[in-house]
Amino acid sequence: MADSTPSSNVSYKRPFYAQTRFLFIALLLAAVYSYGWRVTEIEPGELVRDAHLVKPLVRDLLHPDLFTFETATESANAFFVLSNQQPQNLPLKKAPSGPILVLSKHTGKTGDSIEVSGKAFRPHEKGTLAWFNSIEQEYPLGSFATDADGGFHSEIIVPPIARGDTQTIRAVLAWQTGEWRISDTLKLTIEKMVETVFLALMATTFSILVAAPLSFLGTRNLMAGNLINKVIYYVVRTLFNVLRSVEPLIMAILFAVWVGIGPFAGVMALAIHSIAALGKLFSEQVESIDPGPVEAITATGATPVQVVLFAVVPQILPQFLALSFYRWDINVRMSTIIGFVGGGGIGFLLQQWINLLQYNQAGTALLAIACVVIVLDMISARVREKLIA
Repeated sequence: MADSTPSSNVSYKRPFYAQTRFLFIALLLAAVYSYGWRVTEIEPGELVRDAHLVKPLVRDLLHPDLFTFETATESANAFFVLSNQQPQNLPLKKAPSGPILVLSKHTGKTGDSIEVSGKAFRPHEKGTLAWFNSIEQEYPLGSFATDADGGFHSEIIVPPIARGDTQTIRAVLAWQTGEWRISDTLKLTIEKMVETVFLALMATTFSILVAAPLSFLGTRNLMAGNLINKVIYYVVRTLFNVLRSVEPLIMAILFAVWVGIGPFAGVMALAIHSIAALGKLFSEQVESIDPGPVEAITATGATPVQVVLFAVVPQILPQFLALSFYRWDINVRMSTIIGFVGGGGIGFLLQQWINLLQYNQAGTALLAIACVVIVLDMISARVREKLIA
């Protein structure tokens, strides 16, 4: 009967996490991330503490200006002093002939409760209450509905954004007076989105026309041999790497100064960067071809140009087309960013709306960008699947 007792000569290997090297690497990573946390000034508490500041912005972005109708509005303001003392020289209230707001008190501190009453508003309509601090930061306080006499009552809390001395509580009532129609914002957004798509298309087309021939010069298997070919190979590869290292955003700034603000600057910025990106991808495809057809056609005495046309191009054409469609998809997304620095398209419009704090309009642009990117991504994926299959 065989002895089942384990041999004493069997060596025991400690798991990797129990080895000294692993502990050293873990301590090193902990030190690196600790330093990185401090350098980048990461403060998760800020996300919660100041979340109220971004609420109005997010609210407006989530309500894009797609459709509109003729409206009429009524508004009234009341003023509040952030102090424990009696108010001094409060701004005058609206004349009694129009809507007015009445506060239960006009001084206090953050967290205090205030009764708000509205009078002489349009009956049976809905409105909103908002708080504006001394630097015009808005904080939504909720909604209200007027009764048959045009009045309402609401209780509010002095919000945490209350800063400075004089604060404003504003009630706004709006009601529809006309039919629904497409908003001017949506019309302008569609126009600029079409411009963005064609901006990316022209940039991609120009880059293909330049990158495709250059990619053959940056291919190791085709440029091997004499010294001149090797020099050309390294020059082209270096050119691709240098151009790819410069962000399109920087190029857009350069061309905006060179040719002026507009879509042409965006086309040039994307085209230059795409030449480098596609050139590298194209050359890698050429390097991965089957050498058999190349050797066969070369043996017939064909010239280098004939070898490329009849042995290389048939193998790489589907991949070239697939990569070109993918690059167009990328350029559409990138064009929204370069528009921020004068590259034209929807990005330039989006930047203007954000600077003017028109977040409803900015939400319309973001929605259009998302829709176009999703559609183009689906089309690009389907085309690449058909070409490469």
